[in-house]
Amino acid sequence: MIYERFLQLAGGPTKAHIVLIPTAGAEDGSHDAWTALDALRAAGAQHIEVLHTRNRNIADLEGFVGPLREATAVWISGGRQWRLIDVYLNTRTHRELQGVLDRGGIIGGNSAGASVLASFLVRGSQEGNDVMIDPDREAGFGFLRGVAIDQHLHQRGREQDLMHVLQAHPELLGIGIDEGTALVVTGDQASVIGRGRVAIYDYTDPLSLIPLRYLSPGDVYDLGARQVVLTDLGGGAR
Repeated sequence: MIYERFLQLAGGPTKAHIVLIPTAGAEDGSHDAWTALDALRAAGAQHIEVLHTRNRNIADLEGFVGPLREATAVWISGGRQWRLIDVYLNTRTHRELQGVLDRGGIIGGNSAGASVLASFLVRGSQEGNDVMIDPDREAGFGFLRGVAIDQHLHQRGREQDLMHVLQAHPELLGIGIDEGTALVVTGDQASVIGRGRVAIYDYTDPLSLIPLRYLSPGDVYDLGARQVVLTDLGGGAR
């Protein structure tokens, strides 16, 4: 369902030009890096190009970023967040990713590829993915501003982890996403799709005794106003 929706937003199976970035994976042939490729193909994608390097200097080359200028969509697959940051942050590749969004394209990601889309990076330490804040790697790609994104929420028992981040940075909006679940963001409107839930952590809400609420499939949340604007009372697409 998620990859099919992504493909639809990218222009449909025949028109979508998708760039897959597998760099977060542990090695070039790692399972995390290539699961998304199989899923996109299964969803019907016909035009997929892989963009990958371990070299920051290459990521900053004019010739390297050519596929991004033709892309209607980019998918950043899973692994470890720090690999993406160390190679791409503030390079020509990073700027061209923003260019995809500026011309109406879409960027998605799973696992580390989802976390890196936020302005604040969680689990970015080389020491291990249980370290929530690395002072040397706090900046994500910044496509969602004022946000920190965690993933595998209930599946890995991470429900409380973003609270530690927001205790240090209470101005942030925390978003925790279950496996098999996605938050589709258009402007400030974020819609939940998939089979799980999305947790919203907001320490700035003066009316909330517990700075945590859960969104179900079909719910819509306004990231700017920090409030639910639509609730699917029918239970959504479980």
